Amino acid sequence: MNTSNPRPWYRRIGPGLITACVVIGPGSIVTSSTVGATHGYSMLWIVLLAVTLQITFMTLASRLGSVESHSIGDMIRAEGRPFLAIAVGACVFFISAAFQSGNNVGVASVFQTLLEAEGLNNPWLTPTCVILFNACAIVFLFVFRDLYQLVERTMMFLVAMMLVCFTINLMVLRPEPSGIMQGLIPRFDLLDINTLGLIGTTFVVTAAFYQAYLVQQKGWTQKDVDSGFIDVWIGGAIMGLITMMLMATAAAGLHREGGSAVSLSNPIEIAKALEPTFGQTGKLIFCLGLFSAAYSSFLVNSMIGGFILSDGLSLGCAATSKWPRLFTTLALLVGMFVALASMVFGLDPAPTIIAANAVTVVGSPLIAVVIAWLSRKKGVFRRSASGFLMQSFTSLGIVMLLIMALRTAVVTIPNKINRYRNQVTEQTMETQSDHTSVRESIDHQTSEEK
Repeated sequence: MNTSNPRPWYRRIGPGLITACVVIGPGSIVTSSTVGATHGYSMLWIVLLAVTLQITFMTLASRLGSVESHSIGDMIRAEGRPFLAIAVGACVFFISAAFQSGNNVGVASVFQTLLEAEGLNNPWLTPTCVILFNACAIVFLFVFRDLYQLVERTMMFLVAMMLVCFTINLMVLRPEPSGIMQGLIPRFDLLDINTLGLIGTTFVVTAAFYQAYLVQQKGWTQKDVDSGFIDVWIGGAIMGLITMMLMATAAAGLHREGGSAVSLSNPIEIAKALEPTFGQTGKLIFCLGLFSAAYSSFLVNSMIGGFILSDGLSLGCAATSKWPRLFTTLALLVGMFVALASMVFGLDPAPTIIAANAVTVVGSPLIAVVIAWLSRKKGVFRRSASGFLMQSFTSLGIVMLLIMALRTAVVTIPNKINRYRNQVTEQTMETQSDHTSVRESIDHQTSEEK
C-alpha cells in the first residue's frame, strides 16, 4: 500500500457505514428501547458484546472481498459446492424479505404519525404512502447506474440524521453518567429473552456477509485491507453508539426502579411513551430519526437479499448487473405485500413470521460458518496480526448464533405456532357462533310468520 500520501480517514470509509445502516432499523430500535425501559442502563454491556461480534465478522468479510477478485458465491463454487452457494443465497434472500416486511411496518408507523399530526386520518393514506415509498426505492435501483456510490452517500446522510435526532432526544433527558458507566459492567443475572433479542438485532450476520460485496463494489483490493479495517471499526462504533443512545433514552425516560417489564411492540409506541417528556416537537424529532433508520435499513436490507441470491445462482453480483436489481425488487415487493396484507386486509402475518424464524434457525449459523470456513481457506486469519483473537471471537459468534437458533427453534417458534392456533380456533368459534345466531334469528322469524 502506498503510504507516502495516505488518504484521510473519511475517504477510507463507506461499506462499514452502509452495514451499520442496515443493522439500525425499526426492529433494533424497538428491542434496544425495550431493554432500556425494562433494565435501565444495566444491559449496555450487551451492546458492546454484540458490536464486537459484528465487527469480527464484518472484518473477515471485508478482507475476503479485498484479497479475492471473485465473489463469495464464486469462491464457494470453486470449492466444489454449488449447492451450498444456492442454499446461502436462498437463506439470505428469505431472511431479508422477512425483515423487509418489518421495515415496511416501521415506515408505515412514521407516515401514520406524521399524517395524524396534520389531522389526516384517512385509512388509505398510510398504505398509499407505503406503496409510493417502495416505488421510489425501485426507481432508485434502476435509474442510477453507479448504484454503490449513490447508496454510500445516501447512507452517510441518513447516519448523520440518526445521530443528530437521537442525540437531541438524549440530551433533553440528561441520562446519568454513573448509570451508563455501571451499565458497561457485565451482569449475567439480568439476561432474558429481550436481551438475547438485542444481540440478534445488533449482531446481524447477513449484513456482515454483505460487507464482502460492498468492498468489491467500492473497488477495494489487497492494498486496501487497512482501509477496510478502519472502515469496519468506524461503522461498528456508529452502530454501537446509536444503539446505546436509544437504550439510554428509554432508560432515562421510561425505566422505573422495581417496575415490571416494559413491552413496546413498535417504534411509534416509543415515541408516544416519551411524548410527555419531549412534547410534540420531540416526538417528531424522534420520528425523523426513526424514518432515517427505517429508510436506510429498508433499501440496503433488500439489496442484501437480492445481490446475494443472484450471486448464489451464478447470475452476477456487480452493482451494474441486471439480476441483482431484479431480485432486490422482488425482496422489496414481498416485504411490501406482506405488510399491506396485514395493514389493509387484517391478514395475520404469523405464518410468514414463523417461516422466517424457521429459515433464520438454519440460515444465520450457516452463513457464519461459511464466512469462517472461507476465511480459513483463503488465509484471512494469517493476514491478521491478531489472528488468534479473531478466531476466538469468530467461534464465540458462531456459538451465540447457535444458542439463539436453538432458542428460536425450541421457544419462539412453538410459542408463535400455539398463539396462531389459538387465534384460528377463537376466530372459528366466533364464526360458528355468528352462524348459529343468524340461523336462530331466521328460524325465529320464520316461526313468527307461520
